[in-house]
Amino acid sequence: MKCIIDRRAQFSASHRYWLPEVSEAENFERFGACARSPGHGHNYVLFVSMAGELDEYGMVLNLSDVKQVIKREVTSQLDFSFLNDAWSEFQETLPTTEAIARTIWQRLAPHLPIVRIQLFEQPELWADYYGNNMEAYLTISTHFSAAHRLARPDLSYEKNCEIYGKCARPNGHGHNYHLEVTIKGEIDPRTGMIADLVVFQKAVDDYVVEPFDHTFLNKDIPYFAEVVPTAENIAVHIRSLLEQPIRNIGAQLHKIKLIESPNNSCEVYSTEAEAAVTSMSVREAAMVK
Repeated sequence: MKCIIDRRAQFSASHRYWLPEVSEAENFERFGACARSPGHGHNYVLFVSMAGELDEYGMVLNLSDVKQVIKREVTSQLDFSFLNDAWSEFQETLPTTEAIARTIWQRLAPHLPIVRIQLFEQPELWADYYGNNMEAYLTISTHFSAAHRLARPDLSYEKNCEIYGKCARPNGHGHNYHLEVTIKGEIDPRTGMIADLVVFQKAVDDYVVEPFDHTFLNKDIPYFAEVVPTAENIAVHIRSLLEQPIRNIGAQLHKIKLIESPNNSCEVYSTEAEAAVTSMSVREAAMVK
């Protein structure tokens, strides 16, 4: 039986975004505060996903052995390091979140049956790498607060209450929405980036967070004058708002995840093909490999 196990690890390290082949002015124009010397630090959290058959002891791998491999090959070398100098790979490619994830894969792949590397630079920024050459995924998370009412204008109040329950009450109700936006793209071999992170964040802020925050969605967002602002419909609308801006920065919008409450969330993908690939479990992906 195939099974996937995950091992968590962490390390603290600093890095600097700086290309010596361009001027100081251009470095600061491209990387902003991340170009400042001597760099800045993060508490990185790493998840290593591994696939295999269950053995007679009910294990895919001995986690004590996995822990030692990750420590030997990754965390002991990166913890309390300046990443730009820690590994030779970062002399060629800047140590961005996505580039670090890819390099960790390359370091661990000879020793462990890995199927995914997920690296959190901070709780609001992380990268996923699946071993597909230079392709990686980058996610930012953010939030906005808004009110909505779930009711179709063509139905009676009684019918809306039958369908939507308390959510159909006339004055609406509010949520602190948590939004995750994932993009996909090729890692630039020099900058280490899928896309300019500052521009990515600005697109999400400009097209979603600022227009949606502290609004009554049904009245303040024209799209929802006729479309019921369920979490699903909000996510679909956010996808349509962001697809072109994300293409403009040289990446592809992969997924929108909207968490309406701790109990309710939804995900929509850029295309049906993306959804089909992503919904396939890591276990199934491992079987294909």
